[in-house]
Amino acid sequence: MKIRLYHNKTHYVCDLENPIDLSIPIAKNYVSAWGVSDVKIEPVKDGDWIGDVSQGGPVNFNNIFFNPHAHGTHTECIGHISSSKESLNSQLNRFFFITQLISVTPKKINGDNVITKKMICELFTDKNIESLIIRTLPNTSDKLKKDYSKTNPPYFSKSAMDYIVEMKIKHLLIDLPSVDKEDDAGELLAHKIFWNYPENPRYHCTITELIYVDNHINDDVYLLNLQFVSFQNDASPSRPVIFKLIKEK
Repeated sequence: MKIRLYHNKTHYVCDLENPIDLSIPIAKNYVSAWGVSDVKIEPVKDGDWIGDVSQGGPVNFNNIFFNPHAHGTHTECIGHISSSKESLNSQLNRFFFITQLISVTPKKINGDNVITKKMICELFTDKNIESLIIRTLPNTSDKLKKDYSKTNPPYFSKSAMDYIVEMKIKHLLIDLPSVDKEDDAGELLAHKIFWNYPENPRYHCTITELIYVDNHINDDVYLLNLQFVSFQNDASPSRPVIFKLIKEK
């Protein structure tokens, strides 16, 4: 099925039958962070009954133990840093956005790899969108199964996040476990800037972390469908899917 979109005085055609999935599954031995133990997926047992067909059970019936911030692609809302603990399920109520994908190589600053304002400014060309996807380079398939714990991954500088907010980006997607430094003594500066917390909170804005953008996907403007599981929680496993936009002749 194809739809027509109008953006920046240009007509586009979007083929909804060719989605590009940017999510990493929640599964054993896949991506993880923050020193949390691995995902557990195991059948329910009740006496002699077991929820595993291969072990003689009538159905497969698993319990799953995971942390949405540490395992797989997830989307979080202001409730992640707010004492009110707002739920993503109440904060994200639109699911389609025009988005731009850019690729950046973090800069070495004082021993850290940092995403700077300058590198975003040079690549961010569409100033009339609500969503931005950032792929960090180098980009390898190792990101699908990497344990980021105690690796000091790249993070955003203050000026970079100030610029993202200035450009009115409401939905930021990154292939990192956090927008902040792994060990920042609980400051969470980039998170607080993004949500303008606590001074004048930017509700209904989200950060999606631990995505994976394959190298064959070009930097460009896309249609984003941001899907998530409707947990009553500050964060939820999510599945961002993008679609190519083709200029109509």
